[in-house]
Amino acid sequence: MKINRREFVTNSACALSAIALPTIVPSSVFGASAPSNRINVGFIGTGRQAFGANMPQMMAVPGVQAVTVCDVDSWRLGEAQAFINAFYAKRDGLPTYKGCAAKSDFRGLLSDPNIDALMISTPDHWHVPLGIAAAKAKKHFALEKPLTLSVQQGRMLADAVARYGVANRTDSEFRSLRVQNHAVELIRNGHIGKLERIEIVLPSDPTPVGVQPDMPVPPELNYDMWLGPTAAVPYTEKRVHDVKQHALRPNWMRIDTYAQGMIANWGAHYFDVAQWAMNTEHSGPVEVEGRGEFPASLWNTMINFKVRYAYANGVVMTCEQTPTSKPSITYFGSNAWIRIDNYPGTMTSSKPELVTREPEAGELDFSKTLWDKNDFIASIREGRPSLEPIEVGHRAITIAQIGLIACQVEDKLKWNPEKELFEGNNHANALLAAPLTRPQWGIVL
Repeated sequence: MKINRREFVTNSACALSAIALPTIVPSSVFGASAPSNRINVGFIGTGRQAFGANMPQMMAVPGVQAVTVCDVDSWRLGEAQAFINAFYAKRDGLPTYKGCAAKSDFRGLLSDPNIDALMISTPDHWHVPLGIAAAKAKKHFALEKPLTLSVQQGRMLADAVARYGVANRTDSEFRSLRVQNHAVELIRNGHIGKLERIEIVLPSDPTPVGVQPDMPVPPELNYDMWLGPTAAVPYTEKRVHDVKQHALRPNWMRIDTYAQGMIANWGAHYFDVAQWAMNTEHSGPVEVEGRGEFPASLWNTMINFKVRYAYANGVVMTCEQTPTSKPSITYFGSNAWIRIDNYPGTMTSSKPELVTREPEAGELDFSKTLWDKNDFIASIREGRPSLEPIEVGHRAITIAQIGLIACQVEDKLKWNPEKELFEGNNHANALLAAPLTRPQWGIVL
């Protein structure tokens, strides 16, 4: 697909809204959209990412029906239910539509036989418990990146998916962006020579906020369930999300109890396409070192960092963030370099002809790569792996996590990607696990 996320959502929604479906039609007319072939999807987590991308994109996939939404914030829950009902009313030319259910407890979706698949868009600290619960309930699921908060959690999640055999996808759209998969295509087809170096720059972070006052919990928020497996701490708005809105970047993304900052949030995208370009998506680097700043504030995720990774194939990858940095990834080969700036991305190259070069017969060709939601649904229908299964997403976010650990211990570390352990450093290995302080919301295989 040669359009960006915003164009995709807009065009798909407009196309669907123009269709008025008759009440009864033969399945041969609609194919995957026929009632017998329909995939019913439930949405767990209805914040910024759900409204801005996941709900409209998923509903734009032919044959998908959004049937249930779930959130611990009743205001967001009601907004999501109204959003979906309005979408279908407009699409089908109805005065009203009330077919979307709303539930405040995710367990109601896991036990619902009418739900085939889940789109999980919660805060990061809930990803692994929900992913494992979905796998055990035999629900296919797409899970927002970053997948996990620790390497150990990631291995548990990937193993659970393999054990229970559900279709699964890491919900990152970078592999579907033509400018990103075009670069990977050029590299793996040998057009920049031998890949030698990758430089990744991540966006800057907002200024950290300091100590915040304890506040009453908003009546619409089930704060205890929001905290889930993490420690019980007093509520303050800058710990969770801004009250009665879903458009702003949530506050929890800057707190290391619930997320791991930009090295994970944007790193999940760039580390994934870098691994894809190196053809190491089931492995990882063998050495890592770095330095970063850890604010002594409520918003305490790492900022202003630089991490260096070395791979067994000789490639060196760096990842950095500064107070004014903007996102980019640059691939340096023995014959040329390719750079992609910003989002969705603009490509430049030391060989300008590469920017417009399309693959020839016999070369790897990613030009027909499906959009992430289409790919997830196709993996369910066709019984095939998605383009970025959980195992691959786990390997990508592992790079962020071992980089973070290297900055925490301020040491050069040897990483064994097969054993998923550091060699000769017990301190660093102790940081590979993220212990859960409230096991009632923990991970049980």
